[in-house]
Amino acid sequence: MGLAKVYSSAVLGIDAYSVEVEVDIAKGLPSFNTVGLPDVAVKESKDRVKAAIKNSDFKFPTKRITVNLAPADVKKEGSLFDLPIALGILAATGQIEKANFKKYVVLGELSLDGGVRSIPGALPIALAGQKEGREGIILPLDNRAEAAVVKGLNVYPVENLSQTVDFLAGKTEIEPFSLDLEGVFERGREYKVDFTDVKGQEHAKRALEIAAAGGHNVIMIGPPGSGKTMLARRLPTILPNMTLEEALETTKIHSIAGLMSPQTALIATRPFRSPHHTASDISLIGGGRIPRPGEVSLSHHGVLFLDELPEFKRNVLEVLRQPLEDGVVTISRAVTSLSYPAKFMLACAMNPCPCGFFGDPVNECTCTPPKIQKYRSRISGPLLDRIDIHLEVPRVKYKELASQETGERSEVIRKRVNKARIIQQKRFKGRKGIFCNAHMEAKEIKEFCKIGEESQDLIKLAITQLGLSARAYDRILKVSRTIADLEEKEDIEPAHVSEAIGYRSLDRTLWM
Repeated sequence: MGLAKVYSSAVLGIDAYSVEVEVDIAKGLPSFNTVGLPDVAVKESKDRVKAAIKNSDFKFPTKRITVNLAPADVKKEGSLFDLPIALGILAATGQIEKANFKKYVVLGELSLDGGVRSIPGALPIALAGQKEGREGIILPLDNRAEAAVVKGLNVYPVENLSQTVDFLAGKTEIEPFSLDLEGVFERGREYKVDFTDVKGQEHAKRALEIAAAGGHNVIMIGPPGSGKTMLARRLPTILPNMTLEEALETTKIHSIAGLMSPQTALIATRPFRSPHHTASDISLIGGGRIPRPGEVSLSHHGVLFLDELPEFKRNVLEVLRQPLEDGVVTISRAVTSLSYPAKFMLACAMNPCPCGFFGDPVNECTCTPPKIQKYRSRISGPLLDRIDIHLEVPRVKYKELASQETGERSEVIRKRVNKARIIQQKRFKGRKGIFCNAHMEAKEIKEFCKIGEESQDLIKLAITQLGLSARAYDRILKVSRTIADLEEKEDIEPAHVSEAIGYRSLDRTLWM
């Protein structure tokens, strides 16, 4: 009878922490107890571990087995403790001749035949192992590329329990898996879509370039089939290239959510998430019985696209306000509180009215004014306050559809966006939490968005004559600043203000 310790890890929020898997085998009636706040999946591991040990031609002890997962006051979730528990039982019964468990982080789900299956969260666990000074990580074969992103930690991919035991006993050698991180990062930067695919819509492309340059949230209003979704899908392709730090943070979130494929080591392109309008607030914001990141966190450093915006439930849209403001989502539970990053660009699309043809020159609108007003009022003022650009996307003309001409490539637009972002980074250097024009508060607007008398008259005319609301004032100044940055101008000119006023269509009085 004996005691064995195997070192594993678990994820809490977007970071991992060390877990000691202690296995004690004592005399007594045969039993298998797991302590240390295990959830259902961890408790069920006893059946998987028992079958895996027997089917791998090892002996399962008919004794009293106690497994402790320390620290005991933190909830343990998932099936990643199967492999360390099995190794602990084999070590405690002397079936592993010699093993220096202290050198390794061990994790993996066991199948009944002893195979090792992939687990979520391999990247944050590997990062935690490196920080703790572990020599290597033993994990499923399918997770090897993801873990190999971390430098200074040997990655030992295993296929089954027998291979793991032989490796730890020194009978078999496993070559540490290595990865050319810079090469993977460069190759992974390619997008599958491009702005050259979009016919016409030059006005819309220009507005999305401005949105990308200043980090502004955008809403597109237009009839069905005008290309709103097509434009939104290409928005990430003109955002500034991801840095390696951003790529690692984004990959961590997708890894925790279990969305990484075995072939993907790193997410090097801006994420694009498009939840259906029937999505619940939990799926959007994150949470659940076992808290998981939601769509706002999965679109971190990328674009969250909400198509048919008025069709989303009111409570679902309201939960967006906090992450849009803070760039982080906090999920509170009775036992713990978790935070997930959520710095994303919001892109929305909607029809101008319930039938979709208000203002369309071809199809007649059948909606009454009260119907249109009710439809548009589904989007609350506080949410609209956080959207700087209202973009009208008209129907594409046949001449443009049939044209063989192609527009600018995303790469060309992205270069201009990068230039504008560099200007903004220099401007806001040393200012906490402000990285682009969209993040400016009243103090920064006053300091960096000074305009002349002619520009003031233009805004005054827009508010009094066009029926724009007061909330439009700051938004117009922010967008004007971005337009000036794109042109590399120090001062905001009347032409910049005039263009920015054109991007406030939802603030206008409907029937003029």
